[in-house]
Amino acid sequence: MIALSLKVNAARSSLAVTWDDGVVSHLPAPVLRAHSRAAIQVRADLYGPAGTFDDVMLTGAEPIGAYAVRLVFSDGHDRGIYPWSYLRTIAEAQL
Repeated sequence: MIALSLKVNAARSSLAVTWDDGVVSHLPAPVLRAHSRAAIQVRADLYGPAGTFDDVMLTGAEPIGAYAVRLVFSDGHDRGIYPWSYLRTIAEAQL
């Protein structure tokens, strides 16, 4: 699974991903932030309490090679790398 294009919407509230199979996924920023696999988020998920990210917006999306994207959020979090397969898993869970 490969993302062909990424686009943060004008309100910075979601990321649209067009996949190589033609599917377009719209992923809300709070969902993406909550699913960050950065160490600090994983630790919070394990040991709680995990934060809520209702007001978080996307401020950037930077491709990492040909396999992932690094997302930047309005709360300053910029350490999460989302491989395409993981991003697609998050998208499919939203259906």
